[in-house]
Amino acid sequence: MKFSLIIVSIFFALNSIAQSVVVQPYLQNLTEQSVVVMWETEEANSWYLDWGVDQTFGQTVASQSTSLLNTGNFIQRVKLTGLVPSQRYYYSVRNNNYSSAVFSFKTNELTAQESKTVLVATSDMQKDHANPNKFNEVVVDGIIPYFTNDVQSPINEHIDFLLFPGDLVDDGSKHHHWTDDFFDQGKNILSYIPLYPVLGNHERDHAFYFNYFELPNNGTPGFEEHWWYKDHSNIRIIGMDSNGDYRIQEQLDWLDSILSLTASDTTIDFVFVQLHHPHHSELWPEGNTSFTGEMIDKMEAFSSNSGKPSIHFFGHTHGYSRGQSRDHQHLMVNVASGGGNIDYWDEYFQQDYEEYIISQDEYGFVIVEAEAGEHPKFVLKRISLGNEHNLKNNTIEDSLVISLNNQSPETPEVIYPIMSDSVNPEDFDMNATLFMDYDMHGHGASHWQVSSDSTNYTNSIVDRWVQYKNLYKDQDSQEGVDLSRLNIKTLLPHQTYYARVRYRDKGLKWSNWSNSVQFHTKAFSQWVLFPNPTTSTLRVNIPLDEQQHMSVLLYNQKGKLVQSYSHIHPPVWHLDTSSLKSGNYILHFKQQDNLLQSLKFIVL
Repeated sequence: MKFSLIIVSIFFALNSIAQSVVVQPYLQNLTEQSVVVMWETEEANSWYLDWGVDQTFGQTVASQSTSLLNTGNFIQRVKLTGLVPSQRYYYSVRNNNYSSAVFSFKTNELTAQESKTVLVATSDMQKDHANPNKFNEVVVDGIIPYFTNDVQSPINEHIDFLLFPGDLVDDGSKHHHWTDDFFDQGKNILSYIPLYPVLGNHERDHAFYFNYFELPNNGTPGFEEHWWYKDHSNIRIIGMDSNGDYRIQEQLDWLDSILSLTASDTTIDFVFVQLHHPHHSELWPEGNTSFTGEMIDKMEAFSSNSGKPSIHFFGHTHGYSRGQSRDHQHLMVNVASGGGNIDYWDEYFQQDYEEYIISQDEYGFVIVEAEAGEHPKFVLKRISLGNEHNLKNNTIEDSLVISLNNQSPETPEVIYPIMSDSVNPEDFDMNATLFMDYDMHGHGASHWQVSSDSTNYTNSIVDRWVQYKNLYKDQDSQEGVDLSRLNIKTLLPHQTYYARVRYRDKGLKWSNWSNSVQFHTKAFSQWVLFPNPTTSTLRVNIPLDEQQHMSVLLYNQKGKLVQSYSHIHPPVWHLDTSSLKSGNYILHFKQQDNLLQSLKFIVL
């Protein structure tokens, strides 16, 4: 009996010691010469951090203890200063009854060294009750082995910092969501690499977030840690708060001021913004936010005016997407899901946006590797772990290279049609010269315009931006596309038009516009309606003289007259189908009592 009591006493004593540290040490605000180490404990006082350039440490600092709201626990904080740049340090935390494992961090290099930067971004690791340990899997089976499988070296030799754009937990007001679902599942990386998050809606703007993190204090006074910026080598990271109460002019004005400073800062080549909500989400458009669109407008103007490419990272939608602004060197990247329940294809209403070239309903993370020096550039990669139905093992699903000094592709020329050519307005191919790029970045997009005015393309009749890829619902609709050719079906007969084209490389650099070429159209040769099936507007080409007029009768699939239209004139008639029910319909075109043509179409 005595022996049993001893065993039980030892068990409870060990359990008490183990429980004295609730959140393992993690890193905040790492610089060239300083770092903040924080951890959570059950006791307030007599906590110490041992540290040094090797595992014998040699130096000890007592922590500052702060009560963590009404939990009964305490946040311990130590700020180390006077450190040596680009130096590995080892550290451990302890009190009289407990000593942690040995961890390490590596200070940043001096900006003047123009060092390489590697960051990892993922978001929305909020707990999915069907897959409660998914964030831990993303860390342990994803991020860590991706960098260390082939080389036996610490993870912070490979990654400089982490960006988490929101929804770190499912409910930011619940203490155990932070301790168990976020910090415990991420501990294998958070003790070694500094983390810079921004607020998502699931944080609920709760005080737990502001107690756990110590972010740069350079935002608008009164809004500390809601928005901020931090530099690493030639990159400026800007954190923003896209939640409802903070979609305010003060934040946008602050962004303007930071971008103005950044434009003239010769040490900064690239700017990466992170915020939670998307402007456009293909997997879950319900989460779209106009505030993010206002931020994008500012980033686009900044990149075009300064020549410094930019990215904005976001989450909210649980999947990956990557797109780019048409006229600016700006990328938009959804870095989810780091653990939250996947937003699967066909689970909601979804939208294929022209700026996005890839969306995937998968877990994973994004890596950016940036270089400074004479030829600054960054490489962005998406690493996937798949989803519940299709597991993947750190596969590279997307990648591209963006260079600061990227040369423009060679200016193309339209080779068909030209001055002497008359084309079928209902269906012809416009052709241009082959893509040529001295940087060998590959053909990323073409932009075609057709106008009735040789000097004004502002209100073009045809304005088509065609990208090299469009992976949507697991199908690439652009597979095999010839970007030097565009099929056109929408011109009018007996007209004179003007056309031009420009090419973009995959590094987001446009060529100059080609010379404007003139061509002519022939008469319509047949009755044609399109698109068929339709969802909103139907166009009908009428191969008759423009002076004629006719009536149109619209019948549903039961033969019932739905609507009649009078005084219809060739050559083109448009029908608004948005109010029609789904089904089959027939159009009868008549002159007096003569039936000229019957055309069938489908409304989806």
